[in-house]
Amino acid sequence: MPAWHGQVETTEWVTPALVRVVLGGDGLTGFELPDTTDTYVNVAIPPPGAPYAGVFAPADVKEQHVKEHWPVRRRYTVRDWDGAAGRLTLDVVVHGDHGVAGPWAAGARVGDILVFEGPGGGYRPDPAADWHLLAGDESALPAIAVSLAAVPAGGRAVVRLVCDGPEHEIALTCPGELDLVWLHRTGADDDVDLLADAVADLEFPSGRVHAFVHGEADEIRAIRRHLLTDRGLDRSSMSCSPYWRRTMTDEAWRAIKSDYVAAMDAEVA
Repeated sequence: MPAWHGQVETTEWVTPALVRVVLGGDGLTGFELPDTTDTYVNVAIPPPGAPYAGVFAPADVKEQHVKEHWPVRRRYTVRDWDGAAGRLTLDVVVHGDHGVAGPWAAGARVGDILVFEGPGGGYRPDPAADWHLLAGDESALPAIAVSLAAVPAGGRAVVRLVCDGPEHEIALTCPGELDLVWLHRTGADDDVDLLADAVADLEFPSGRVHAFVHGEADEIRAIRRHLLTDRGLDRSSMSCSPYWRRTMTDEAWRAIKSDYVAAMDAEVA
C-alpha cells in the first residue's frame, strides 16, 4: 500500500467519545478511494521518544530503527473523502488515555501530521439485495454511516447499534427505509449480549439480506454464529470482522487477532 500524509485542519468532538479529524494538504495529492463503503487507512503514529517526526515512510523506519521506535499501526474507516477539496475525514473512538490513536486524535492540533497507508476496503451494500442488515458499535459507526448513504432509494436497511448512552448516538440517514435501534450499555456483565440478542430478536424481512457486522470481537462472533447457523445466511452475503476485544488492550488484541479470526471462521465454516 502507498504511504500518504495529511495535515490536521480541524478536529471536532462528535460525541463524548468520538473525535472527527479532518486532514488536508499536499500529502494527499493523488489519493483516491476504492468503490467500497468500509474504506480504511492504516495510520502510523510514532511512539514517545521516537527519533523521527513529521512526514516519514513507515517502511524506511522499520529498516532504519529498532523495533521499539517503529510507529504504532491502527486501522480507521474513512468517514469522508472530498476529492475536489483534498480533505480526508476520520472518526476516531477515544477511550480516555487508553490506546494510541485515540489519545493522538484527542490531542491533535491544527498542522499536526498524520502518516498513513492505504486505502483498502471490501464491502459495499449490494444494490441487488432485498434488504440490508448492519450491526455494530462505535467503532463501526463510520463504515455504517457511509454504507447507509449507499443503500439505494427504495431499499431497506435494518440497523442495530450499541453505545454507552443517548449522548453517544449520532444522526444517521438512508435514501431508503431505515429501521434504526440504538442499544445502551449499562455496565452490567450482560452488555456483551445486547447486540447479539437484538439481532436474534429480529423478524427478518423477506428476501435476500446483505449483512455488515463489525465491532467488539465476542459480540461479532456471536452474531456471526447466529446468522450462519440459525438464519442460514451464506458467508458470501455477509461482511464480518472483529475490530477490538473488551478484555484486551489494542496491542494484546492485535497479537492474537489472526488466531481469533481463524477460530471464529472454523467454528462455522
